[in-house]
Amino acid sequence: MSMNNQSNVNRREMIGSLLLASGAALTELGFTKKGNDLKERGRTRIDGMLNVPKGLAEAVKFPLIEALYGRRARRFSKGAEIPDGPLTFKSKHQPEPLTDLQQMMVLTAATGNTGWHHMIYRNAKYAPHLANYAMAAGGRTFPSSAGFHTTEFFFTDDTGVYFLLTRDAPSLVSKDKGDFDLTHWLGEHRKRIVKLQSGRLNIPAKEPFMDGHNTWCVNVPGSTLLIPVADVAQHMLGALCFLVQNGYGIYDDVNNRKIPGLEKFKHLIDIENPYPLTFMEQLCLTEATAELTTSCYAGMLMLQAMGLGGWMFDGIDKFSLLGASGDPAVPGLGFKHHAVDKSPLPNITGLPGVFEAFCPPHYKDMLEATKALVKRKFGDGGPFNQNTPGPWKESPRIRSSAQFHSPEFQECVATMAQYIFDTFGKFPGTVPAIHCLTYLQAHHLDLDFYDHYFKDGSYLYTHANHKKWWKA
Repeated sequence: MSMNNQSNVNRREMIGSLLLASGAALTELGFTKKGNDLKERGRTRIDGMLNVPKGLAEAVKFPLIEALYGRRARRFSKGAEIPDGPLTFKSKHQPEPLTDLQQMMVLTAATGNTGWHHMIYRNAKYAPHLANYAMAAGGRTFPSSAGFHTTEFFFTDDTGVYFLLTRDAPSLVSKDKGDFDLTHWLGEHRKRIVKLQSGRLNIPAKEPFMDGHNTWCVNVPGSTLLIPVADVAQHMLGALCFLVQNGYGIYDDVNNRKIPGLEKFKHLIDIENPYPLTFMEQLCLTEATAELTTSCYAGMLMLQAMGLGGWMFDGIDKFSLLGASGDPAVPGLGFKHHAVDKSPLPNITGLPGVFEAFCPPHYKDMLEATKALVKRKFGDGGPFNQNTPGPWKESPRIRSSAQFHSPEFQECVATMAQYIFDTFGKFPGTVPAIHCLTYLQAHHLDLDFYDHYFKDGSYLYTHANHKKWWKA
């Protein structure tokens, strides 16, 4: 492929990174047939993309192993300054925002829909039904426990605050004879971006809004800040469905009592051997956190391939970011929140009309929230709706083979959920309804800082060549 004239890049010669690297290595080792087979697959097409920069071509074929071993938090961006200490330095460059293409590559790496989820094939207790755990039909670039997928994404840059929803997207991947159409993929994700407000999200660069070690480098001009947010309330409802499907319930270990009303469901669940409430809620919070973190990790690997600076971190006060700072001048994302009994921490429940947790006040009660969850699973576009396309040759048959959550089943789940809400004043009772923890920032790196203080190897060849490779 000729990279001398960037506008003349052959759109069908963007070879998939790992397959290309593996194919070349196998060929050199003498395994010619296998090597050639690998080269024939994994091609990434860029139909319709004009003026393709060499940086994109290099990112597509960047080896996974180099992304793994070359991953570092590279915090010093163009326009940054460390005013004191052993690494005092002031950038001589102006802040430089990511291009639209660069930003979309990072966003889709972290949030992207990757086609149809393959589901969980079997549970012996369910035979002959398909396991009905999942809550989304689409797969994404990061894993989710049992396919619950309760995380969505916000991001901010110099131009505004945005919401990128991919949780319930159908397949956004277009394949042609095994090729991956990158242009289509980026375009389909771009269509799903909703602008919420103009201007960069106001997160004051001082404590308590962010940790002191981040005040000089987080959410700075030119950067793109990705904010994954998980609906733990929905995750907990999904976990209760999982328990009931497998014949189990919960009890209130905080107050050391059984949940009233479960006796009528003793033919569905074992009411004598329930799980502790706090165990289940901690499990759900942990599983949701895994989504938040692995999505950022996927995005961070893309930073290495593209030669961008940035890192994943958790040093922003989540209450300030979501909208519960208590300071009218710092509204954050504007999520609804309320006080709960004597708790010093607000209970954040969602952004109305945009991202609402599956609990009151966004639902009348927990039965209504449970019905909404069942609709997500079995309704239009859901993973167990026979009309939802899928990866199988007989997708309608396979999807419809999952056992439906009957009205009695839903009532059992809602009985436990409503008890939690009534007892603790919120749902879940001992962990947040809405949770964010890990963030990803992407920015243009100031190499001068690294050349001044670090030995060779502090950045990758993609960083060294970033400026010339991504020139418009």
